Amino acid sequence: MVKVAIFVDIQNVYYTVREAYGRNFDYNKFWAQATANREVVNAFCYAIDRGDQKQREFQNILKAIGFDVKLKPFIQRSDGSAKGDWDVGIALDAIEYAEKADVIVLVSGDGDFDLLVNKIRIKHGKKVEVYGVPQLTAATLMNEASEFIAIDKALLLG
Repeated sequence: MVKVAIFVDIQNVYYTVREAYGRNFDYNKFWAQATANREVVNAFCYAIDRGDQKQREFQNILKAIGFDVKLKPFIQRSDGSAKGDWDVGIALDAIEYAEKADVIVLVSGDGDFDLLVNKIRIKHGKKVEVYGVPQLTAATLMNEASEFIAIDKALLLG
């Protein structure tokens, strides 16, 4: 059976899906599609922890689906700007799991991941599937993917 490792950039998915469709991503439908006839080596969701109850409930839903939820604290800077991104953490985990999986699934439209996807595909010889909102996904990321899978109405709630 094909082994798959999944990496979901929750912030990117949330904001791009909301901007493009005004709806929410359906993690259950995504899980069913990405894992069909595959053995899941690991599945990570990366989120920023603001400590609110609604967010904890969402994280519990993700865990029940089968995701390992990784949290980083939300940082509010003195100038009012905020920080909280998982790019380096996602990249490190994806490189580590590239050795253990046949397929790497990345859910993000962030162009910063194009080098990561290229490295996993070329150096590690793995298939990399990238899920993203087409109009809000970096062209460089789509081009580096073995396969780009559009997040469209079929993967949305409601």
